[in-house]
Amino acid sequence: MSDVSLHGETPGHGLAADLLVSLRPDQWTKNLIVFAGLVFGGQLLEPSAVARAGGTFGIFCALSSAMYLVNDVGDRARDRRHPVKATRPIAAGRVSPAVALGTAGLLIAGGAALAFLLAPRLALLALVFVGLLILYSRVLKQVVILDVLVIAIGFVLRAVAGAVVLDVPISQWLLVCTLLLALFLALTKRRQEIGVLGAEAMQHRPALGHYSPQILDQLVTIVAAATLVSYAVYTTGAETLEKFGTDLLTLTIPFPIYGVLRYLMLVHDQTDGISPSDILLRDRPLAICVAGWALSVAVIIYRPFAS
Repeated sequence: MSDVSLHGETPGHGLAADLLVSLRPDQWTKNLIVFAGLVFGGQLLEPSAVARAGGTFGIFCALSSAMYLVNDVGDRARDRRHPVKATRPIAAGRVSPAVALGTAGLLIAGGAALAFLLAPRLALLALVFVGLLILYSRVLKQVVILDVLVIAIGFVLRAVAGAVVLDVPISQWLLVCTLLLALFLALTKRRQEIGVLGAEAMQHRPALGHYSPQILDQLVTIVAAATLVSYAVYTTGAETLEKFGTDLLTLTIPFPIYGVLRYLMLVHDQTDGISPSDILLRDRPLAICVAGWALSVAVIIYRPFAS
């Protein structure tokens, strides 16, 4: 059994294990969006492009882990009152703020340096990403609506970075899809937090005091619909048809429809405090849906069986 759990607990096998948990490697899947430029830019079969995209993925894993450390240090007092977050190593006192912030500094410096080596514009995006998340950690996560919007913008920056490092264009509609999907995930997380924490929600995250289950359900419904519509527009758009020379991407539309509906059902069924993002790792039908979508897109774009 792994020493690292999805909730951030560890059996206590020393500082290294606790620090690894604090880096949240289970959240690195969020950085897979950097590969969108590789796949939709037609570079998937180019080894050098794959290597550059992989390096960009590593950079954003390092930067996002650094931001988790910074956030956990700032929230450690509040996290100690949370039913799940209280077990996190920093909140529990097993990793000191000095060690956490020192590690974060090294990750940011290393990530920025590697980004500059790959592409100077990538380094600029990396620094904007870090600055945005620091601002989120210190101020914006307490501002209703902006808290989830900033999270969504962070995903867009990752997608843009994946295109910049390869110097390939990326569809504006694809960026809109990324923004809306990330916003959908962020809103469902807020909905789940209110459901689990109840009347104590505002004590753990002040912005939650401005949300209600009813308004969040409405926002989630609106954003979910907009996400699916934007993806449909992307797959049927003239730009997409011209770029890939086929209209078969429209056949992939059922995958996001099923995925969004399945995810909504699972989030509303959760009462044990599991993070909605962890659902992606635990639910087999949803994982199969994501894998099926990715495989379908790759086959349609690259046509490995074409004569």
